[in-house]
Amino acid sequence: MLPQWETTPSDLPKAIREVKKAIRANIEASGRTVEEVFAVVEKQIRQEVDDVKAGQAWPVIDYADIEAGTAPTDLLKRRGCLVVRNHFDRDQALTWDKSIVDYVESNNFFEKYRGPGDDFFGSVGSKPEIYPIYWSAAQTEARGHERMATVQRFLNSLWHSDGWFDPDRDVQYPDRIRRRPPGANSSGLGTHLDPGTLDLWMTAEYQQAFRHLFNGTVEQYDPWDAAHRTTGPQYPGTTMCSVFRTFQGWTALSDMDHDQGVLHTAPIPGAMAYLMLRPLLDDVPDDDMCGVTVNQVFPVNPKYHSLLVEALSGIPDVKAGDSVWWHCDMIHSVAPVTNQKGWGNVMYIPAAPWCARNERYAAEIEHARATGSSPSDFPAEHYERDWSRP
Repeated sequence: MLPQWETTPSDLPKAIREVKKAIRANIEASGRTVEEVFAVVEKQIRQEVDDVKAGQAWPVIDYADIEAGTAPTDLLKRRGCLVVRNHFDRDQALTWDKSIVDYVESNNFFEKYRGPGDDFFGSVGSKPEIYPIYWSAAQTEARGHERMATVQRFLNSLWHSDGWFDPDRDVQYPDRIRRRPPGANSSGLGTHLDPGTLDLWMTAEYQQAFRHLFNGTVEQYDPWDAAHRTTGPQYPGTTMCSVFRTFQGWTALSDMDHDQGVLHTAPIPGAMAYLMLRPLLDDVPDDDMCGVTVNQVFPVNPKYHSLLVEALSGIPDVKAGDSVWWHCDMIHSVAPVTNQKGWGNVMYIPAAPWCARNERYAAEIEHARATGSSPSDFPAEHYERDWSRP
């Protein structure tokens, strides 16, 4: 058994050294060296990177095909990301966008805005780019909409849930809004991923989830296997997500061109195998996980992950009402933009199916909704507590 820390280790460098030594020994017990195992993964990822660079990085599927049950899934499973065309009627999305403006203005949000509650996203001028707003009528309606549920069920069906989650029921995880105005300059968002940090190597359930990476049987690793992902703890921090998401996602509230500071991903779900094994190689210090630590996002470092960075690919042009989705393990970033053309407005809505982990957070969602509070995964800004809400 590998050493385990179910809560954040008090001595992180010592814990990292211990768990890396144990994982190396575990792999070598299979009769293969760490270098041999990593070479298998690297060869697979190299082929995927080359295919991404040569072909269509982002699958695009029309909502009507998802609703009809005729949507193709081969490329989607290989790429792990998707644009859903016409997820919502364009006029509906534009109406939601306007209603959000009416909501924040009628409650004097801009007069009361105190600046960003965290430094994960930047601001544009005196107004925020990310609105710490969760309970507008638009967000509530979109999260609970049957067309949203249809897409979430479709995405969940790509996973082997096998009782680990209910693919037909979503916890309706509340998240924020982005409104980036025309003419904005934005520095974007660095390349990272969001499934966890050191807990991915150090907790019992994640060690089981990644067991094929840690015991030398990497050919059996499946990024679509939900086993053990929905039950384990995460180390607390300002960037953690308390729920298990099969896919992260957002719904467009404006038209956005592909070169206007949009989302990029490395569309290779299996890249997690590379990321989890890379720290075990000899060029990484024994007390380092390629820069991964607690209370920060999981970074993708060009020094150690240059192969993965090659695959970064931006979304195509999207229209208001389209939605964008990416596998929960997927490397992603937001490109910078100067003098943005048009608005860049989205509602963040993931696929977060009902499971043990998400059920625990459901009580927090209900409390935050009832009181107009910022949910506990986010900075405690609580703008909506005394607002007139729907």
